[in-house]
Amino acid sequence: MGAIQRTIKAVDGVSLRIFERDVVGVVGESGSGKSTLANVMMMNIRPPLMFVGGSVRLNVGKEVLELQKLDRDVLREKVWGREIAIVPQSALNALMPTLKIRKLILDVVKSHNPDVVEDEVIGLALKRFREIGLPEIAINMYPFELSGGMRQRAVIAIATLLNPRLLIADEPTSALDVVTQKMVLKTFLDVYNRNIIKSIVFITHDIATVRQIATRIVIMYAGKIVEDGSVEEVVAKPLHPYTDGLLGSVLTPEEEIRKRGLKYIPGQPPDLANPPPGCRFHPRCPFAMDICRREEPPFIEVEKSRFVACWLYSKR
Repeated sequence: MGAIQRTIKAVDGVSLRIFERDVVGVVGESGSGKSTLANVMMMNIRPPLMFVGGSVRLNVGKEVLELQKLDRDVLREKVWGREIAIVPQSALNALMPTLKIRKLILDVVKSHNPDVVEDEVIGLALKRFREIGLPEIAINMYPFELSGGMRQRAVIAIATLLNPRLLIADEPTSALDVVTQKMVLKTFLDVYNRNIIKSIVFITHDIATVRQIATRIVIMYAGKIVEDGSVEEVVAKPLHPYTDGLLGSVLTPEEEIRKRGLKYIPGQPPDLANPPPGCRFHPRCPFAMDICRREEPPFIEVEKSRFVACWLYSKR
């Protein structure tokens, strides 16, 4: 008897714009579609992940590239590393353990330009190491010889070697202790403030972490974006009930959040193979109305640069 195959829309109907000098935090619990969104933004699509519809557009000077129309060889040559780069969740898994950092760097650059001069590449890499506070000796070490924080910074150095305009960080601090997290966040801000990269998308499940680095925050739930706005405004006045629940479940010494009291979100996220009708959050929402159970709310701008998908703010 054959296995039952199901189609799951891990990211469904999402629209997201990233502008130059944006630092966007994408926040949501596990299974909300954050990492899938990162792969789609780069069009790093491998089975079982499929791109069903929509478009991924990248402005390159006066040219607009539609990434979903390019094959992997073109993406590797023109886009990955040059225009968009990613720092994955586990630095140790991202680095080949049997190769020294030096060899990894050369392999990455040669994949874009086979005719590079190796000494020039290593010189550029050592300059980047100095800029982000990595000792130069690390270039001749194996990944397992580096601490967790040094490995993550080495990945950042490799990802930014060709000065991509957009850097996607997929939960880069989740496996690190608090002190190392702070050091890695500082590294991201260093490459951003030095104009090495133009924009950052920082993916995490931790609002406290994203508040340290982002200027804008995007909240995802069950494969959809439910809220988008500046970090200050979203934290001070969350619009979507899910965002309010996330903020309320975080222990913080800050007055504006602490005075709301600690709370939790009841229930579980929905099965994306069979999501509920209407708003996907309605089974867990304390403000759910009949329309929430029937119709999906539109994603609307309720204030300047404040977006939300919730029937509490939409005309019915």
